Amino acid sequence: MSSEAPIKPTLTMHLLHPDLAMLSPAYFGMVMATGIVALAVHQIGLWSVAWFLYAVALLTYAVLWVLTVLRFLRYRAEFIADVIDYQRGPGFFTMVAATGVLGSASVILTGSKTTGFILWGIAILLWIGLTYTIFTVFMVKEEKPTLERGITGAWLLTVVATQSIAVLSALLSAPIEQSHRLDLNFMAVSMWLWGVMLYIWLMTLIFYRFTFSRLDPGDLTPPYWINMGAMAISTLAGSLLIQNAATAPFLNSILPFLKGITLLCWATGTWWIPMLMILGIWRHIYKRFPLSYDPLYWGAVFPLGMYAVCTFQMEQALQLISLDLLTKAFSWIAVAVWSLTFVGFMRSMHRRARIAP
Repeated sequence: MSSEAPIKPTLTMHLLHPDLAMLSPAYFGMVMATGIVALAVHQIGLWSVAWFLYAVALLTYAVLWVLTVLRFLRYRAEFIADVIDYQRGPGFFTMVAATGVLGSASVILTGSKTTGFILWGIAILLWIGLTYTIFTVFMVKEEKPTLERGITGAWLLTVVATQSIAVLSALLSAPIEQSHRLDLNFMAVSMWLWGVMLYIWLMTLIFYRFTFSRLDPGDLTPPYWINMGAMAISTLAGSLLIQNAATAPFLNSILPFLKGITLLCWATGTWWIPMLMILGIWRHIYKRFPLSYDPLYWGAVFPLGMYAVCTFQMEQALQLISLDLLTKAFSWIAVAVWSLTFVGFMRSMHRRARIAP
């Protein structure tokens, strides 16, 4: 009696049948990173590359939503456990940010306001649901971790999610009639200000954790690049509001304030870049922490692309001429790091397929 040999899993099979129980909620960061890098390369004239990345972002977004819904239906306990977890819970805000960034890319690259408004509505619903679910649970939990174990750079995804709605609202306000244009700009500036305030709250805790608690190499995860990315997207939102001031009288009345806070956000984000690079050298070279693919690395790609885009828009808004080189440099850096991370993603999928039983 002969028995059939077991079928060896392939990469294609692994992609079609992922481990849903362990699916990271932060995987939407891949959409965030891809969408913003598409806009970064678009502004330096690489239109074909921008369209390719936009297509990848759209496909990834659709696939991740299918996998997320399947995970909720099949592994609801694991899904809910992630939502209320201090380490993994904030990763769900990548859903909001990915939706907002993809909406902005749709408006800029395709000119589709309809797609932009659909994604805008989805982003708002997700933002409301996640914000008041996750933060309420964290506040009323009886057993809570210490600050050292509870706070990570991923918490700043809440700021990125908020500012992604501000950015998309500002972009969508341009072509519509005046009354609704004012409403969208008011929402944009309200979300922008709340995002800046939230950054101040969270960064105070993160900076305290950095300077007064032991920092091991394993603690310095890639999402700490959101320290810079949250300020970069805040700069982008502020820059768009400055550009919208000509058609929104209430924005024009606070124009000096808009310019000052926008420049503050850009300067803060810029300060973080050398610091994060130094910490990365300390982690991987001095402490010899292994550099291997992790879904969280998309959270490091996104800030680089966002810094390129926000610097370009701030240059336009404030009529600066000295930042063009910086914009181009970070656009190229962003696409290079995206490529390396994507290669790491494919190699990781291939490796997991080979060792799967």
